Amino acid sequence: MLPPARQRLFPTARQRPFPPARQRLFPTARDEAEVANAPTATSQTEHPAYALAFQDTEFLLKDELRPVRLQLELMKAELALSEAGIASTFVIYGSARIPAPEDAEALVAAAAPGEARAVAERLAAKSRYYTVARDLARLASSVPADAAGKQFVVCSGGGPSIMEAANRGAADVGAVSIGLNIVLPFEQVPNPYVTPGLSFQFHYFALRKMHFLMRAKAVAAFPGGFGTFDELFELLTLVQTGKVAPLPILLFGREYWSRVIDFEALADEGTIARGDLDLFHIVETAYEAWAMVRAHYGM
Repeated sequence: MLPPARQRLFPTARQRPFPPARQRLFPTARDEAEVANAPTATSQTEHPAYALAFQDTEFLLKDELRPVRLQLELMKAELALSEAGIASTFVIYGSARIPAPEDAEALVAAAAPGEARAVAERLAAKSRYYTVARDLARLASSVPADAAGKQFVVCSGGGPSIMEAANRGAADVGAVSIGLNIVLPFEQVPNPYVTPGLSFQFHYFALRKMHFLMRAKAVAAFPGGFGTFDELFELLTLVQTGKVAPLPILLFGREYWSRVIDFEALADEGTIARGDLDLFHIVETAYEAWAMVRAHYGM
């Protein structure tokens, strides 16, 4: 039998008793999982199809679930950084192969004579950038938190070499720092100076690069290879096209950058505008770079 016209089958929100503040109407996913995982040995409950979707690894790893995995990689780090009160970051890119000064001599000694020795010597000569990155991280990490949260928190790729120097510099002054590692065919573990609760691992390069820039107030690029170039040129493109507001972009080592990339030639050829050369600054020392950051933000 149908109810009389305009008679509601369910009470309105106003008529429905309102639960006490912060009382949940539904159990948490964790609570549900505990109930669902209670031992019930039947052929149905033991089949993978019966598992809760968010606990079914095989389901989550299906190709069709890629959009969900992309969202999860974005959200996991975002929630953790928000909960940690990270308001802004100072991102430091650079090679995973440049040795710390104390390891430079051993790197050269272990290299075979010939081209390998010459390469090792060039890498050892760049060990000074490990010290510069560490100094820069100390300066950035000394900025006090404000009402918005922690400012200029050092963020690196989480690995060795220049990345380690960045996290190490933050640790030197008792500050937290972020490490954004990526799953690679060869082993890469977080360097020991990354704050454990701010150490993340990514499958998707795209999501990792998003997190590098979502809170960035300044970016430093030390001598590096394809990975550093990828991250740097994506950032330059984003600023060039107006997708990202201008921010200090600091390239360390005039000798290195002028040798590996002829920026002036790009402008001469017309493939970038002459004004695009002003999107970045080439610097040598941590103090020179930090002065530019301070000037940019009127600190």
